[in-house]
Amino acid sequence: MPGLSLAKRRELRARAHALDPVVLIGSGGLSVSILADIDRALKNHELIKVRVRGADRQVRETFLESICRATGAEPVQHIGRILVVFRENPETPEPPSPPGQRRRLKRRR
Repeated sequence: MPGLSLAKRRELRARAHALDPVVLIGSGGLSVSILADIDRALKNHELIKVRVRGADRQVRETFLESICRATGAEPVQHIGRILVVFRENPETPEPPSPPGQRRRLKRRR
């Protein structure tokens, strides 16, 4: 996946603002099970926040790089002890509508 454009990164930061961290990296550091949790959360949500406890800025930067390398995600933001990462999931096609029924389209307001 190529790097995120500035506009896409801005949009993702805005979306992430309301999110709560779904994964916590504690004093044990970044383990295989933590990476599996992050991968699972990215499959479910695409955009996630990860909280890092008890590490300095350089260690958090290393964690962010390792997470992105291991999961194929893109870094969105690193602010304080919160890391925001994004991995786009391929869109699942809509199931075909049964014969004789029209699909209802949602209106955007």
